[in-house]
Amino acid sequence: MDLVTDFLQGAELDGEAATLLTVVACVVGALVVVAQRVNSRRKAKEKIQRARDRRAESLQQAEEAVIFFFFVNIGHQSLSHSMPDPALILTLSLSELTKQLQEGLLSPEDVFYTYMEKALDVHKKLNCCTGVLLESFDQLKTLVSHKEGLLYGVPVSIKENIGYKNYDSSCGVVINLDRPAQEDSVLVQVLKKQGAIPFVKTNLPQVLLSYDCSNPIYGQTLNPHNPQKTSGGSSGGEAALIGGGGSPVGLGSDIGGSIRIPSSFCGICGFKPTSGRLSLQGLTPIYRGQKSVLSASGPLARDVDSLALCMQALLCDHLFSLDPTVPPIPFNVQVYQNSKPLRIGYLESDGYTQPLPSMLRGLQEVKALLEQAGHTLVPYTPLRVAQTIPELGIKGMLADGCTALLQKLQGSPVDPCLKSQIFPYFFPKWLKKTLSFLLKPLVSSLHLLTNMLKSVPNLWKQHAAVEDYIRETIAEWRRCDIDVLLCPIFGPAYNFLYCGKVSTVISLTTLYNILNFPAGVVPVSTVTAEDEQELKHYTGLYQDNFDKLFKEAVAGGEGLPVAVQCVALPWQDELCLRFMREVEKLVRQSKQ
Repeated sequence: MDLVTDFLQGAELDGEAATLLTVVACVVGALVVVAQRVNSRRKAKEKIQRARDRRAESLQQAEEAVIFFFFVNIGHQSLSHSMPDPALILTLSLSELTKQLQEGLLSPEDVFYTYMEKALDVHKKLNCCTGVLLESFDQLKTLVSHKEGLLYGVPVSIKENIGYKNYDSSCGVVINLDRPAQEDSVLVQVLKKQGAIPFVKTNLPQVLLSYDCSNPIYGQTLNPHNPQKTSGGSSGGEAALIGGGGSPVGLGSDIGGSIRIPSSFCGICGFKPTSGRLSLQGLTPIYRGQKSVLSASGPLARDVDSLALCMQALLCDHLFSLDPTVPPIPFNVQVYQNSKPLRIGYLESDGYTQPLPSMLRGLQEVKALLEQAGHTLVPYTPLRVAQTIPELGIKGMLADGCTALLQKLQGSPVDPCLKSQIFPYFFPKWLKKTLSFLLKPLVSSLHLLTNMLKSVPNLWKQHAAVEDYIRETIAEWRRCDIDVLLCPIFGPAYNFLYCGKVSTVISLTTLYNILNFPAGVVPVSTVTAEDEQELKHYTGLYQDNFDKLFKEAVAGGEGLPVAVQCVALPWQDELCLRFMREVEKLVRQSKQ
C-alpha cells in the first residue's frame, strides 16, 4: 500500500483515479490473502493425508506380519511344542506375564504377536492407535538372546506425544507433522533397557488440553465399553486400547487429569506420579515453559500391581543416568507392600464440582469397605477450591492469554470436540471481561473467559500463590493427621462433544496437579439403573448451565465403569499406589 500511495502522489492523479487504484490494490491484497489461506489449507490437507497414509501402511504391515506368524506357527506345531492359547495370554496380569516370560514358559514372540493382533482388532473398533512402531519387530528379534529386564518381552503402548525415533509427536496439530523425533525419549530408552517392546502409539485430543480424545488428523477414539461414548483424554487412546484388552500396560501424561480421566471412563487403573519422579525429556507438550501447573508422565494398566511394576522398572539407574534432573529415588517396594492400617481423609465434594450419583455411590461403598477393613476414615475439606481452580489452575495454564496454544493451531482445522472450548480464547481481552461480567449471574462457575496476559511480576505472584497453597494444604493434612485421601473422580464416560462444553468439572483432578500430589484411579463399580434414575434429580452445586450440561453429558451410562481417586503427599508415590491396591483388593473381595 505504501508503494501505491507513492505512485499516486508522484503521478499526481486525480481523485477518481486514485480511488480506483486504491480499490484495485485492496482487491489484489485481499486475493493474495485468500490465496495464501487456500494454499495453507491445501498444505494442511496434504500433511494430514501423509500422516494417515503412514498410519494405514504401518497397520497393514503389522497385520500381514501377524497373519504370517500365526500361519507359520500353526502349520509347524509339533507334539513337543504347541503354541499357547492367545486368549490365555491376554488374561495374564503384567506380573504373571513377566514371570512366565522370564521363566521361559512363554516366548516373547508368542506374547508380542498375540498383543499385536489384539491391538489391531481393538483399533479397528475404537480408532485408538496413531500407528504401529514397526521397529518393534526388529527389537523382538534381539530379545531372544538377551533375557534381561523387569519387563522382558512385554509389549508396551505409548501415548502419541511420547518421543520415539523417526515418528511424529503431533499432539493433534498440523504444525507438528513431518517433524519426526531425532531420538527416543528417556522413558522409551528405559523401557527398552528393561526388555519391554514399545509397539504402538495411541491417540490423543488436539492440543492435549481437553479430556476428550479426537483430532483432525486421526479422528475420534471410542470407549471400549460403549462406542457411543468418548474414551476420555488426553491419554484416551491408551485407556481405550488397554480397556479393550489390546495392551498390558501403557504410558501417558497428565496435566489436569489426562491419565486419570480416561482411566475412569474406560474402567482401568491409571497413576499420575509426583511431577519430576519420571523423566519428561522427549515428551512433546503443546507449549513449554508453563510452571504453575505441572505435568507428569505415568502408567496405565488393568490392575494396580501392573502400575507398580511399571514404576519399579522405570525408576532405575538407567533413568537416573539419562536424566540427572530426576531425583535418584528407586521404587520403595517395602512401602508398597506394607499392610498397616491407614488414616484416610475422605471427601464427597470439593465444594466446586458435585459428583454424579453413580460416582458418589461408588465412593461411599469404598469408604464402607475401608472402614470394615480396619482403616480410619476422617472427613476432609480441600481449601478454597472454587478460587484455586480458576485463579491458580486455569490462569496458570493459560497465563499467556492462550497465545502459544492458538499459535500451535495455526494451519490446523479445529476439531469439533475442541471448538466450544477454545472459541472464547479468540475473543479480545475487553470482550472476555465484559462477557464474564454479564454472564456471571447465569453461570456461577464461569472462568475460561477471564484468562489474560500477565506481566512478569504478576506471574511471579501467581507462582508464589501456588507455593503458598501447597504449603497450606500440607499443613491441613497434618492437622487432620491423614496418610492419604479418598476422593471422587468424574465420570462416567461422556457422550460425544460434551467434554469441551463442560470444563468446570476438572477441579476433581486438576487440584492435584496444582498441588503436585501423586494421584491414581481405581475402577470399583458400574453404573446401575438406579443411578440413572438418581441422575434425573441431579442439580449440581450451582444449578447453572454447566451443571445442566454435566447431567446431559453422562446420560445413558448404565453399565459404564465407576471409579474413585486416591491421593498422597508429594514423593509418596508408593504409598499412593499401596492405597490404590488396598481399594482394589477390598472391592474384588466384596464382589466375590
